[in-house]
Amino acid sequence: MKNNKSLWGILLFVVIVIAIIVINKIKENDNNNFLNGKLTTVYVATGGGKEDFLNDNDVKKILKSKYKLDVVFDTWSNGKTITKPLIRESVGLGNKTIIANMESGSEYSINSDGVSKYDALFTSDQRFYDYYKLSPNKAEGEADRYTVLDGGLTLNTPIVIYSWKEVVDALINEKIVTENDGVYYISDMNKLIDYILTSKKWKDIGLNNLYGSINIASTDPVSSSPGATYYGLLLSILSDGEVTSANVDKNLPKLKEFYIKSGYMNNTPADLFERYLKTGMGGEPMIVDYEKSMIDFATSSPDAFAKVKDDIRILYPVPTIWNSHCFTVFTDNGAKLYKALNDPEIGQIAWERYGFRTGVTGGSYDVSGIGLGVPQKISSTVTSLKMDVYNKLINYLKEK
Repeated sequence: MKNNKSLWGILLFVVIVIAIIVINKIKENDNNNFLNGKLTTVYVATGGGKEDFLNDNDVKKILKSKYKLDVVFDTWSNGKTITKPLIRESVGLGNKTIIANMESGSEYSINSDGVSKYDALFTSDQRFYDYYKLSPNKAEGEADRYTVLDGGLTLNTPIVIYSWKEVVDALINEKIVTENDGVYYISDMNKLIDYILTSKKWKDIGLNNLYGSINIASTDPVSSSPGATYYGLLLSILSDGEVTSANVDKNLPKLKEFYIKSGYMNNTPADLFERYLKTGMGGEPMIVDYEKSMIDFATSSPDAFAKVKDDIRILYPVPTIWNSHCFTVFTDNGAKLYKALNDPEIGQIAWERYGFRTGVTGGSYDVSGIGLGVPQKISSTVTSLKMDVYNKLINYLKEK
């Protein structure tokens, strides 16, 4: 009798568990069906560097549940947003007939019938955001542009220098780096630039285990947006913050020499950052990257981060420069997404998981949990250079 009661008890428990699972599944499907019926699809041409953030499940969930938005982020390079028609067919998406016609040489614009248009543009460099708001230069083959309704800076991360404890200790002795409340600043950038231009050796500052001349590895400014931003910062520093035509012409030869001395350059910041972590101080004593890279690494790979965090140093140039991901609104649906991306909950995810700061002064986040010297606010910065200055700089660097 007891055995029968026990058996019935087990069967009843199993039935209850199955019933709960089935009910939850039905609720979930009903929820999704209800939600999908209410969603507005928003199409966004998107520059790189924020893919993981935009694909974050919690971010998507907030956009769907709170703002009823289903967002499609198509990948674009910043430069192509200027030269190609900003339609989905330009990147092989949308209307298949139009894609085939374009491959056969037919020309289309944002005003052509049947093309798949965008609601917004999300660049990964402020200069392209500023430039897109101007009329296209048809003489240079630039494409027609949408009317810009609204927009602005949405995600920010400053340029930093990643280095190692021994290197930073030596730079402190050289009075190039100073430490304040656990944060390391390159307080004499001009002196560091001069050390590189005069081919000063690592051993000259007491680092006998490092060979060759002092250098800061960066991505190639000619082909990489982070590299171009960094060289824009160097130009601003050499110009004492006053970037005029005369200052640009005066300092371009110095930057060309700096570029030549830099030697081999990676094309993507992810590759450079990986080299920095894998080869250590002997392979990459100093590299240029974004602040977000280390925060993203610490969050996504906590065990690996724990092994190196005591030796890693983040150096903040004084001044530094923001890498700003800017959102450009073309339609009412784009405006809805722009508002949603400024949601405090989404901003918190952007910082804690991916290292993006939001807000004019970098947001109000608790930086103490990261375990590295990260300042609460970034106060000493230079403004992003205009497109024509960048073009002049890059063209000069490309000359042989």
